[in-house]
Amino acid sequence: MQQGDDSLAWRGAFESGEVNALHAEAFGHAVLADDWWAQVNRHSLGWVCLRRDGRLTGFVNVAWDGGVHAFLLDTMVARDQQRQGHAARMVALAAERAKASGCEWLHVDFEPRLRDFYFGACGFKPTDAGLIALR
Repeated sequence: MQQGDDSLAWRGAFESGEVNALHAEAFGHAVLADDWWAQVNRHSLGWVCLRRDGRLTGFVNVAWDGGVHAFLLDTMVARDQQRQGHAARMVALAAERAKASGCEWLHVDFEPRLRDFYFGACGFKPTDAGLIALR
């Protein structure tokens, strides 16, 4: 899926350093040295990469239970690319591919400030859920 000089890719190639830098920018922490490539290839149904002019500017991970439940994690867009519809496009592709893979449900957890984005722009519906803080 392309729009202008953008490209969206399901299970797109990336370097772990690119995702580490984007994650640090999106979530406001120091750049880590996590092996994202190994992690998503081991545990995820897939992921979406957004590139603009070759630069990784967006990423979302789709974890799953191996059955019918998929879980949206780590939706992130570079600050200079936010509020342009990129995240909604990534989520739409993630949902389309999860459905095509046989998943029946796509779950997401988010901070209250993102409620309008996930419920409005992405079409998620509110549900009851539970959480146990382990740390």
